[in-house]
Amino acid sequence: MTGIRELARECGVSVATVSRALNGHPEVSAATRLQIQEAAARLGYRPSQSARALVRGRSDTVGLLWDTGYGADGLRHPFLESLLVGIKRALGASGRHLLVLNVDDRDPGARAYVDAARQHQLEGIVLMGVDADRPAARALVDSGLPCVALDMPIEGPHASYVTSDNYAGAVAAVQHLHGLGHRRIATIAGPVEMLPAAARLAGFRDAVAERGLDLPEDYVQSGDFFLASGYAAGERLAGLAERPTAVFVAGDEMAIGAMHAFADHGFAIPGQLAVVGFDDIEAANLVRPALTTIAQDPLGLATAAIELLVTLIGAAGHGRNGRAGAGLGAQGRIPPFGPGTVPTKLVVRRSSAVDPS
Repeated sequence: MTGIRELARECGVSVATVSRALNGHPEVSAATRLQIQEAAARLGYRPSQSARALVRGRSDTVGLLWDTGYGADGLRHPFLESLLVGIKRALGASGRHLLVLNVDDRDPGARAYVDAARQHQLEGIVLMGVDADRPAARALVDSGLPCVALDMPIEGPHASYVTSDNYAGAVAAVQHLHGLGHRRIATIAGPVEMLPAAARLAGFRDAVAERGLDLPEDYVQSGDFFLASGYAAGERLAGLAERPTAVFVAGDEMAIGAMHAFADHGFAIPGQLAVVGFDDIEAANLVRPALTTIAQDPLGLATAAIELLVTLIGAAGHGRNGRAGAGLGAQGRIPPFGPGTVPTKLVVRRSSAVDPS
């Protein structure tokens, strides 16, 4: 493969001139630039990405910090897989690359994330599933490197986040069930320390209260967004003396698990128990009865996150047309960028029906 030195010899110029010409430097004449570009095309020259990053101080690369916890199952969750695909597509559309950062998630040092980002000369960072209170995450958000988190409330000099309208989605679920005649509505919530789960539970509680419905303590069960916890919570609800007629579940995997528990207890869905989930994963339309759910938009979430990150990169002067520190205010900060919110929508299928009582 032709290297930059061979290209320089072919054109009778220095390596520095070739580099300047291919990077659009104004000191190179139009004739010399054209000669070098034509020779590069003829010889099949491809610039080294690492060398270009070293020269320009940027890599056209965004890092992904996906800290689901040591040994955790987050990667296998179908919604998160869809979100990762969306991030890759959105970055590709912006002409950037994605680098998954390999750091020790068990016990990262306070500067582990910052050091990894600097080492690879990253333009910015996307954070998913990271504990924002960890020293390493806090140092990254405070470092000035553009950061956008998904479903994590972060705030820093050049940091913000994107999330679905989880609250409105939960309200829509309760409104749907109430409109069908259900008055005993329970919920299976996710881990409330997570932003989406907390917002969905808040929306559920407010919607139930607004409609004057009773909410016994046992009608609020907890899970972890995965099948087994949904099954366990479904068993607890099925065993109540005054069983609910409908259940809003904060995640589709938990909803499918709960549906199996209800069936194992002999309850017909939707005849005796209506179920509404959240996410609209592929399996929601494959289970029987098909699951009514609140659909998130993983591609829309990913696109919103990358668009926000690109804006932060440009405002911070870390991007393609800026210099480090450009666009900063007098205090070394850019104007705050608020979080982005992506709408959700109700998808009605067979698992919800009129209250039979």
